[in-house]
Amino acid sequence: MDRVRVDKWLWAARFFKTRSLAAQAIESGKVRVEGETVKPAKEVRAGQTVEVRTPGGQFTVMIRLVSDHRGNAAAAQLLYEETPESSKAREEEAARRKHFAEPAEAIYARPTKRDRRDLERFRGG
Repeated sequence: MDRVRVDKWLWAARFFKTRSLAAQAIESGKVRVEGETVKPAKEVRAGQTVEVRTPGGQFTVMIRLVSDHRGNAAAAQLLYEETPESSKAREEEAARRKHFAEPAEAIYARPTKRDRRDLERFRGG
C-alpha cells in the first residue's frame, strides 16, 4: 500500500479517536496537506507534510509510512515524524499556558447567592 485516504491515516496515526472526528476536522479546515486544505478522501503518501490542529496542539508532521489500520500507540508513532519546529512551538505553547493560566478556568460553575451579592456590592448596587 503506497497511498491511503487522509482521514484513515489520521485515525491510524492516532491524531483522532474516530474516522468521523478526523473527517470533521478535515472539513472544518484543521488539516492541511502540503499547505493546502483538503477533503477527507484525499490520498496521502509517504514523504508528504501534514499540518494538524487538535485540542492537544498544532502538529506539523512528515508522513513516514501509510497505513489504514489502527494499531497501538507505539505503532502509530512510526507512521510520522514531527518536525523540530513543530515540537519546539508546542513546547513553548505548553510553557506559556502553564505560566499564564486562562482566568475563566478558575470558574467551575455559576455564581452562588453569596458570590452574586459580593458582585453586586463590588459594582456598587
